[in-house]
Amino acid sequence: MNLLLDWNAVILEAIRALGRLPAHSPDRGRGGPPQVARSIGVVYTAVYDAWAAFDDVAKPAYSGVPRRPAAQRTEANRRKACAQAAYRAVLDQFPPAIFQPAVRAALETRMAELLTAEGIAVGDMNTSLANPVGVANVATNAVLAFRHADNANQAARYADTTGYTAVNAPMFVLQPAAVDAIADVGRWQPLAYLNSAHEMKWPGFIAPHWGNVKPFAMASGSQFRPGPPQPVLSQGFLDQARHVIDVQAGLTVEQKVIAEYWADGPNSELPPGHWTEFTAYVAERDGLNLSATVKLYFALASAILDASIATWECKRFYDYPRPVTTIRHLFRGKRIRAWCGPGKGTGEIDGAMWRPFQANSFPTPPFPEYTSGHSAFSMAAAEVLKRYTGSDRFGFHYEQPEALRADPTEPAAGVVLSWATFSAAAAEAGESRLYGGIHFYEGNVVGLDMGRKCGAAAYAKAQDLWSGA
Repeated sequence: MNLLLDWNAVILEAIRALGRLPAHSPDRGRGGPPQVARSIGVVYTAVYDAWAAFDDVAKPAYSGVPRRPAAQRTEANRRKACAQAAYRAVLDQFPPAIFQPAVRAALETRMAELLTAEGIAVGDMNTSLANPVGVANVATNAVLAFRHADNANQAARYADTTGYTAVNAPMFVLQPAAVDAIADVGRWQPLAYLNSAHEMKWPGFIAPHWGNVKPFAMASGSQFRPGPPQPVLSQGFLDQARHVIDVQAGLTVEQKVIAEYWADGPNSELPPGHWTEFTAYVAERDGLNLSATVKLYFALASAILDASIATWECKRFYDYPRPVTTIRHLFRGKRIRAWCGPGKGTGEIDGAMWRPFQANSFPTPPFPEYTSGHSAFSMAAAEVLKRYTGSDRFGFHYEQPEALRADPTEPAAGVVLSWATFSAAAAEAGESRLYGGIHFYEGNVVGLDMGRKCGAAAYAKAQDLWSGA
């Protein structure tokens, strides 16, 4: 049994549980897309560094643990080291104590089962290099020490360290945008809405400091920063808004399923976790052993981490508006064809009432538009999977099991999505944000390019490490 797939399932459950924390919980700050990308990176880097000590040629990323003598480099020791490192890193990134009692008990029980299966005692914190648990603890301690000082501000639950303040006041999505609701149409605007618990929320920019986080392969968070988006009130600015309006007005049922399947909003595994699920499928499909899976997850998680840093640096640098702000400003007082809400289909509305095809409880993610995180996360992961497996072949499919959250009246159950290649899946993930009214076309395309660069750079560095270069 490939134990890393079991640990990935634990990680995904922890990520989903973050989204179910009470709205007042200070630990909700652990659950944004960039934070989750980093947490996944921390876990799989710790696993890799623990594994590397028992490999014949691999070099660690951060720990510097000496290669163990040949007699210790057994499969049993590799399994123990990987399991212990995963356990320690999960405890650090997703402390069970922050969750509600039932979730905490389930997580602790499952992790104890996975450790016991490898003959590891829960709570073994020894640091002797003479045994695999001790090696894992030393390696994990080094990885955690590096990441605790990487400018993410984990100790303060990832609170902003830059003093960012939005130029625009929050806009209530379910009411028409008043003339004075948008102070600066060229800058990002928070939204006010009722969440799934019927609480009024107006979340601020998630992690505006993230561009300062230390990357894995990039020289800096700005290394892959693209040129500027369409200038405010230019013809291109107007055209991209019209394009979103037209796309939203003509959505097919399949496109609505695509928008919702890839949404990965609150209570889900988020885009970074989504691609670790795909990776588990690939590991099973190709019959990867533990060592091969360790290397694949290490490269993929590192690429996703760098994609989060590059994307959020760009979002903070340009502070660009989302379609909901742009369209309401440009088309206030004008009649446009648009989605009118659940059960209402498409019709004519005042542009000041335009809304994206999203559930009322989460109308648009709380951070600027340019560029698309979904696009960057997805293409970074696709690039690693393609390079590691030596082929772009994917062969995965999904069948919509139930009604859509945004509009339960749509006949969506039974719609099947399929992806022949990793690249096609990543491209569709990017397009889904256009279908959902979350991004402009340019933010998607540029995000895909950024993700491809992050994936290529992270894979090259990871490959150098496990090859002993």
